[in-house]
Amino acid sequence: MSRKSTKGYFVRGRFVTAGSEEDQQLKIELKGRDVSRADKKRESDELQDLGEALLGLRSDLFAKLELPANLVEALAECKRISNFEGRRRQMQYIGKLMRRLDEEEIEAIRAALEIQRNGSAEEKMALHQAEQWRDRLIADDDALTEWLQAHPSDDVQQMRTLIRQARKDAPEATATEVSQGLAQRKGKAYRELFQWIQRARRLQAEQAEDLQQHRDDFERLD
Repeated sequence: MSRKSTKGYFVRGRFVTAGSEEDQQLKIELKGRDVSRADKKRESDELQDLGEALLGLRSDLFAKLELPANLVEALAECKRISNFEGRRRQMQYIGKLMRRLDEEEIEAIRAALEIQRNGSAEEKMALHQAEQWRDRLIADDDALTEWLQAHPSDDVQQMRTLIRQARKDAPEATATEVSQGLAQRKGKAYRELFQWIQRARRLQAEQAEDLQQHRDDFERLD
């Protein structure tokens, strides 16, 4: 009766029996290496996707990132490429450059993209305050006096016209209309008043920032 052959394989010149404890340990190690390669591939793909998302990032947020010059140039070049294959190769190059960034730079990119998607806390607060001013100006005549004290350079006649028209465009909805989603859509003047308030507040913030910058420059020269 012939002897049944033992199934197995050689590893570094040593025979490993199939099903043995050593065989099982080697399989675990091999699986771990496969997972590691998969993780690296996934991370590489994610960084390339992140680089592609940079192509649509707002210019003000992009400038604050202070990315390496070669990555900035690669992104600018990608925007100019219309050929599909050329763009694909350029994105691969961008992915390669993205993998050279440190974790702090990667997190800064993610944060900038999040701000673009959902707005920063400061932008949300500014939006909320503009909405409050719009509602106050429409509801209360005294609010205009308070507004002009804070924004003396505003065109008072234009403000009065917008407020007056916004009141006509925004009739009070009944409780039934609100509950049924039938409230009338706000008119053009209602939206224009809100946009006016936003511009005025933004201009005021920019002027305050410029003034502070001049003061800082003066202190450095002093």
